[in-house]
Amino acid sequence: MSGYPSAIGPYSAFRKIGDLLFISGQLPVDPANGEIVEGGIKEQTKRSLENLKAILAENGLSFRHAVKTTVFLSDIADFAAMNEVYAQYFEQPYPARSAFAVKDLPKGALVEIELIASERI
Repeated sequence: MSGYPSAIGPYSAFRKIGDLLFISGQLPVDPANGEIVEGGIKEQTKRSLENLKAILAENGLSFRHAVKTTVFLSDIADFAAMNEVYAQYFEQPYPARSAFAVKDLPKGALVEIELIASERI
């Protein structure tokens, strides 16, 4: 079993093209049981980031290779708490990032994070 959940639809968890790695949005799904982790935005943000970390590691990369992330929140009021956890995973120079609220996320998740990484960094 991998350290990240399987895709829940007709898409790949990631695709590598040249030196770029495109990682699909990672929900806060526990890869051991396929369920959203218990807790609030902080626990869910951590799980999403741990799923990203596992995909990066499988490809010989780490968060320092991240060039762009997109964070989807079910409630923009969770931004500060999400950002507190997010900041623990990245160092300067930080990747470019977009973060915004959406109406709903799959499985009732509070957060989903996608990432683009480059081997050149």
